[in-house]
Amino acid sequence: MPMSEAKQTRSRELHKVLMDNISDYVEKYAKEKPGALALIEHNTGKKITWGEFNKAVNLYAAKLLSIGLKRGDILATTCILLKEHVFLMYACYRIGVIIAPLDLRLKLQEVQYSMNKMNPKAYIFLGKTPIADFRPMVAEIKKNTPSIKTYIQIQEEKDLIMEGAVSFADFMKDAPALCEEKLKNGELKKARNDVKKTDPCLIIFTTGSTGSPKPAQLSHENILVQNIGLGVGLEMTEKDLFLVNLPPSHVGCTTELLQTPLFFGATAVLLHIFDPKLSLDAVQEHKITMLGQIPSLFSMEWRLPDYDKYDFSSLRLAVYGGQAVPRSFLEKMQTMAPNIFTGLGLTESAGFCTYTDIPSTVDDILKGIGYDMPLFPISIREVMKPDGTAGAEKPRGEVGEICFKGPQVFLGYLGDPENTAKTISKDGFLYTGDLGFYDENGLHFAGRSKMVIKPKGYQVFPGDVENHISKKLVGKVSAVACVGVEHEIFTEAIFTFVEVLDGQTITEKDVMESCMDIASYSRPSHVELVKQGSMPLNRVGKTDYVILKTMAQQIIKKLRSEGKWDK
Repeated sequence: MPMSEAKQTRSRELHKVLMDNISDYVEKYAKEKPGALALIEHNTGKKITWGEFNKAVNLYAAKLLSIGLKRGDILATTCILLKEHVFLMYACYRIGVIIAPLDLRLKLQEVQYSMNKMNPKAYIFLGKTPIADFRPMVAEIKKNTPSIKTYIQIQEEKDLIMEGAVSFADFMKDAPALCEEKLKNGELKKARNDVKKTDPCLIIFTTGSTGSPKPAQLSHENILVQNIGLGVGLEMTEKDLFLVNLPPSHVGCTTELLQTPLFFGATAVLLHIFDPKLSLDAVQEHKITMLGQIPSLFSMEWRLPDYDKYDFSSLRLAVYGGQAVPRSFLEKMQTMAPNIFTGLGLTESAGFCTYTDIPSTVDDILKGIGYDMPLFPISIREVMKPDGTAGAEKPRGEVGEICFKGPQVFLGYLGDPENTAKTISKDGFLYTGDLGFYDENGLHFAGRSKMVIKPKGYQVFPGDVENHISKKLVGKVSAVACVGVEHEIFTEAIFTFVEVLDGQTITEKDVMESCMDIASYSRPSHVELVKQGSMPLNRVGKTDYVILKTMAQQIIKKLRSEGKWDK
């Protein structure tokens, strides 16, 4: 059955009174409950009230205005999830500056690629840390990015500050006086009033699991409507505490785990960077009520030697997203919290766009990946027409392109009208790049349209084969991934990687035999067994099919030389 009528009604009601700016909600709660907790920084133990949060946002906004940043300018960051990073985000939102958090794991050429795409005016970055020294990379960025006029280094030790950069502490020294001045002369108010709900406010680079990362521009409205959908789906209230332990360079952190509870007046508990032990410590210490993570992070926590000693009695909901999981995974999740939840989420829709209901059993979750909400309806369609308009809508239950239409459709890829036109039809449909169908059990995912494998001219969805093998070998494998590789006879053949659970023994023959009850053209031409935990993941913990395809091509070269391919 679809999402309950009560949830649909609530989402419509919240939309009617939606404010135009994400930061307006900080101001709203600062007035309504100034002493209530908005943020808890677990690493430092610092607790931030709504009143303190709003004051910090004004301080940071005033300082940004003082260096000449204005509506439409871009500020890039390479930073962990400090409370100051959150203040900075909301300050940018308040005055119309677009913030672009970059992944800490990006290498020089990847950061330079990002800078070239965005041409930011300012850059806030980590300096020398116990894990890495970012200064040599930033020195190279300085040589090749003339658009950046201000470099701000997060570093306590003054002798480690780079030439041409200012320490964050020194940068903020005069912020109180500037804030007082700009509040008095109306500059802060004017800057806020100039910002529209459809203005871009956040740039998140797509993770590039099927190609080069692209800078997706998200507006205030995109994010706020996602907050409504996710918060209503989760039945969130201001009494909830949500752990935020994902990187700010991903919508899973910024728009979902962080900004959804703050939209509803709940409390966000920040972890600077993911750590399995610190995550569970935070759950226990702060009595977290909602825990949302990608599957690989749950798996890391479950492997902790003292996992069974943790108290999860405060958790009412465990949420996963980003990748399909087997029944055994869901059953383990349900030992953490009485309710489990998932849905489809995309960078280009500012996060979640389908939602499973509460309560849901493991069987319910396995039936589908959630229902849409009325503010952002789903539509299964034919491929986009040559004229750029959406293809015809498919009959219910038939596989097609998963599309959505409504205020969560992102603004487009910055400086990339060609890829934007391939993603957003002229009549406003967001083509997600995913294939699936929709019925009374919700959305069913068939795979990435870019990843469809066509052996002998047939169309095979990798997800179908992956799920089949996972079910057949349940309890023996932890992950399955299929890629298409060139084959002289089949044109393209299915190459399957199977991650074997520790302590289990299976053979390539076992995998091949598990596929005897599916169509012959859907069966793997080769099976590569790998150890648990060795499947390559991209920077947000999803299976990296680009790397897998490269690995498969290397293995095929060897098989060809031995006469074991193209047969």
